[in-house]
Amino acid sequence: MRAAERWRGRTRFTVFYGDHGDGDGAALRTRLDAWRADPDKPPHLHLIALSPDLMPGVHRIPQPDAGVTLDLVSSTLDAALAQLAARVDLFVLDGLAQAGEAFARPLARVAAQDAVIDARGLTPAQVGALTAQGFVFDDAGRGSTQSARFASRKPRPPSPPEPERRAIVLGAGIAGCAAAERLCARGWDVTLVERHAQPAGEASGNRAGIFMPLVSKDDNIPTRLTRSAYLFALRHWAALGGLQGGDALSDGLSDDLSGGPIEGQACGVLQLARDAEHAAVQRAIGAAGTLPREFAEWLERPQAEALLGLPAPDGGWLFRQGGWARPGSVCAAMLAACGAKLTQRLGVGDVHIEAVAEGWRVLDALGTEIARAPTLILANGVGALRIPQASALPLTAMRGQVTHVPAGLLPPLPLVLCREAYLTPVAHGVCSAGATYDLDPDPALWPSSQQENLERLRGLLSEPHAFENLPLQGRVGFRCIAPDRLPLVGRLPDVDALGGTERLRDVPRHPGLHTLLGYASRGLIWAGWAAELLAAQLEGEPLPLESTLVDALDPARFVLRARRNPRAPQGS
Repeated sequence: MRAAERWRGRTRFTVFYGDHGDGDGAALRTRLDAWRADPDKPPHLHLIALSPDLMPGVHRIPQPDAGVTLDLVSSTLDAALAQLAARVDLFVLDGLAQAGEAFARPLARVAAQDAVIDARGLTPAQVGALTAQGFVFDDAGRGSTQSARFASRKPRPPSPPEPERRAIVLGAGIAGCAAAERLCARGWDVTLVERHAQPAGEASGNRAGIFMPLVSKDDNIPTRLTRSAYLFALRHWAALGGLQGGDALSDGLSDDLSGGPIEGQACGVLQLARDAEHAAVQRAIGAAGTLPREFAEWLERPQAEALLGLPAPDGGWLFRQGGWARPGSVCAAMLAACGAKLTQRLGVGDVHIEAVAEGWRVLDALGTEIARAPTLILANGVGALRIPQASALPLTAMRGQVTHVPAGLLPPLPLVLCREAYLTPVAHGVCSAGATYDLDPDPALWPSSQQENLERLRGLLSEPHAFENLPLQGRVGFRCIAPDRLPLVGRLPDVDALGGTERLRDVPRHPGLHTLLGYASRGLIWAGWAAELLAAQLEGEPLPLESTLVDALDPARFVLRARRNPRAPQGS
């Protein structure tokens, strides 16, 4: 039976390619062409394929077709299946003679009811392992081509129902704008509610934010999450029309930001080593040869100084695809992409929420209803703590003051420079330097915070006497930070109904209430990627992230950590 015959009558269809012989993606293109040409195709097609040449992890690749997702997974077959959060209808297996049999069990775990295998060249041992997991092969799996149907009698989780595609997003900073855009792209009707008169009125209103990945010796969870978010952001912004500025590493210095809808430059980021000891650790990571040059390259002192034109005594990491962007312009590009599916309710002031029979409603301070929908997403930073259902979340508002330095006082920078602080290239005559971390609710500019920024900037530029009489100028924003510095993405736990729960999947949740919170200093890259993850969860799609990493973002993680070790910090 052809795939087109299998997918007809379904609302979504998921194909997994465990194919070690299709390096050019021809099978994916053929499947997608067949889907486009079929008048009876399912509205949603999800393609997942091994792609060992990419960096480790799951890479969601934006697609021009509404209803199509493509995930490329750089991993071994058995590890990819073990971390896959999906229900697969069709497995295409080819070239697996050397893959062993360990993949059979995780493959059966993600198989949908009546899933099918189309294979070539499975060994008798592999056929036997799959048969033991509940697959029934035609002709007992003999021959060069093999077909099997999943007929296990073990109960399968039910397919999630089609969602009612209406949502309220609370907060029109970069988190909320991304949520609106990712849902509208899937055909949802979204009402965006914001207390300020315009989007991006708080931390997302900064002149510039920087985007860059992390590197670590052990490729730990924060590093893997940041890499996934960073790479998705680059692809997502390109799909939105791209950055206005060019690549300063190749195009030269320029204050011309004409071009795409997002104000900024993929000019590169140079992250200087803190000292010789820190440099030695980073040098060893670079010497391992696991990082592509375009992603991250370790530069020794002569290389770094030649690029920067300033002292770089211990070398540093060059992130060629990194740079800076104005968060408000990212918000504007995402809102423009929403089209008629988006309703904006701006300038409503403080609000509260109520659970109702059909979901949730948002009311203003006078009790007037602003919006009502089955799904409500809290994307309003620490403002979420004013919502009773979210008040127990361990979030902190961290004050951050950025200093605006006139470009004429600084040497021309070809890229973003950072260490303990960051400094952006010039935009509209000003460079942004910062930012402080202050546990204080004061939104006013502080001379002491400016001096802190300038002192770090002097160290960054090796100019100990610069900026002695700089007027107080800059901006204050407030970051929303969780104890582990990772976002909170997903369904909000109902802490009053926990009982004896010990596993994330068993934690009771508030129906229809979700969070996109805790982006700390990485809102630029977390936002679109976290919104994509939440949208996939709401739709019942394959998730664009390994399951262990999804769990690392679950808002309920802190509840279970506190229960297991009441005396430990919740972020430990």
